Amino acid sequence: MSDWNTRLEVKLDGRTITPITNFSPSFNVPHTVLHSLEADGVGYVRQPFTFTFTMTVPAVASAVADLTELAASGKEFAVAVAEKQGNDWAFSALKFGRCVVSAVQPSTVTVDGVPQANFTCMALNVGVEE
Repeated sequence: MSDWNTRLEVKLDGRTITPITNFSPSFNVPHTVLHSLEADGVGYVRQPFTFTFTMTVPAVASAVADLTELAASGKEFAVAVAEKQGNDWAFSALKFGRCVVSAVQPSTVTVDGVPQANFTCMALNVGVEE
């Protein structure tokens, strides 16, 4: 059985703000088909990609306040894989750079468990290494 010793973290200026407990990416790479008088589908134009994601972070310490401040100021952050020990992660590196927050939705506080906060974000630089 694999021993998962890595996690995703939010990084700002090289320091870890908070670990990410849930990460749901979504990307879109639109293409427009080109037609001519002689034939259909002679080529395509690739349009800019969009990469958005939602992340859930524990609402402890100042993590949510820091991320909310990033959202209000429009400051960019990065999402990175933090490897504590071992190499069981599927990728050697995830490069979600120049990320910005577009929406914040905190959860309700419950008696049991840690409250969570959901952030809707977009990444302007995306890369994956296997």
